[in-house]
Amino acid sequence: MGNSGYRVEKDTMGEVRVPEGAYYAAQTQRAIENFPISNLRFQHSFISAFGLIKLCAAKVNMQLGLLDKDKSEIIIEASREVVEGKFDDQFVLDIFQTGSGTSTNMNANEVIANRSIEIVEGRGGKTLIHPNDHVNMGQSTNDVFPTAIHLSALTTIVRELLPAMKILEGSLNRKSNEFKDVVKAGRTHLQDAVPMTLGQEFSGYCSMITHNIRRLESVKASLSELPIGGTAVGTGLNAHPSYSNRIVQEINNETGMSFKKAENFFESMQNKDATVETSGVLKTLAVSLMKIANDLRLLYSGPGTGFYEIDLPAIQPGSSIMPGKINPVIPEAVNMVAAKIIGNDVTITQAGLNGNLELNVMMPVIAYSLLESIELATNACKVFSEKCIDGITARVEACLKYAESTVALITVLAPAIGYDNAAKIAKKSMAGGKSIRELVVEEGILSKEEVSKILDLNKIVHGGRMKSDL
Repeated sequence: MGNSGYRVEKDTMGEVRVPEGAYYAAQTQRAIENFPISNLRFQHSFISAFGLIKLCAAKVNMQLGLLDKDKSEIIIEASREVVEGKFDDQFVLDIFQTGSGTSTNMNANEVIANRSIEIVEGRGGKTLIHPNDHVNMGQSTNDVFPTAIHLSALTTIVRELLPAMKILEGSLNRKSNEFKDVVKAGRTHLQDAVPMTLGQEFSGYCSMITHNIRRLESVKASLSELPIGGTAVGTGLNAHPSYSNRIVQEINNETGMSFKKAENFFESMQNKDATVETSGVLKTLAVSLMKIANDLRLLYSGPGTGFYEIDLPAIQPGSSIMPGKINPVIPEAVNMVAAKIIGNDVTITQAGLNGNLELNVMMPVIAYSLLESIELATNACKVFSEKCIDGITARVEACLKYAESTVALITVLAPAIGYDNAAKIAKKSMAGGKSIRELVVEEGILSKEEVSKILDLNKIVHGGRMKSDL
């Protein structure tokens, strides 16, 4: 390929000028001109999935005697280069395009066809590789595009997101153990509640991620179904009867995963329910991440006017005007990621509603948004763990001070002194500033020794009924 000027390409609609150095051809160029909408382009994982599908299709069509060996081997070689990312810069189309993704499928077909011709000519040969007749043999955009969505989403989840979530889970679990003896005041409704430990608080955060890992594991079954072989509407027209089973096996051989033929081609092409389901799980993860991030911001608030029960790692100055200020920048970044994932879920839900008759016609925005959410969640989990959670330290004295001063300690005394007496003591404490311990003794309700025995914070945090201790 040259690297300057233009060449003239032809398709069924006539002639088109294409940049001389481009590996794509007429149909891609038309789409470039038709959809100048955004600067958003498909992720490498999605482009790589297209390359893998074309590679496996060429193998199967050769096995079935439908594509001669020479053409197949060249297409396989060119497709593998697409898988490896060597031609990512040739996938130039806006994600806002034809709802089936035909433009992107043809982008892949044209790049692979022209690269195949280049390989042949570079070796002194001359073989015509046609983007539709050869690279797209036995396929339709309608089965290839949703297959690429499932293929890229599931492989990215398995190889990147789940490992990142397990890193975060491990970090939170370590902090839960580290802080298991740090007694602090609990808070409900942002008001004083009974004592607990910082470790117990962090165990809740850890469990959130554990549950989200389980939820994400559960979507594997839906994403593993591939509609490849359904061709235009699900009937499998123009594909060999053995094609679908064989290409799924080839995809598994290449990825080392366990994809399977869709249980029903019509369902898998009409609907994008598997992607809506997956996005819903990612949204749930985002909600958990935002909850944890916001809690850390509250627990770190201060230093002089907030809770300030923990220290977050100081990783950068927090203000251009206030010297010495350190902000919870990682939790703030995680919050923004969570907001974006939640927004993507709304987009994917709306797009999922547009399965009209035999085909969903908002697949490109589903593909981009889903993969963006997976990528954002992956990176956020890693950064959250490595730059924030791992470096958190407890301010033990501050935690203990709050635990001792919380009015909610009266809850522990209620079984011993009665609810009404307890309520009176609580009101006096809030009105006069004296501690629960002081007032119960001062009112002659319990002796100092009795109060000390019941209000043993190290026992309180493990629950149970304290009246028996009298």
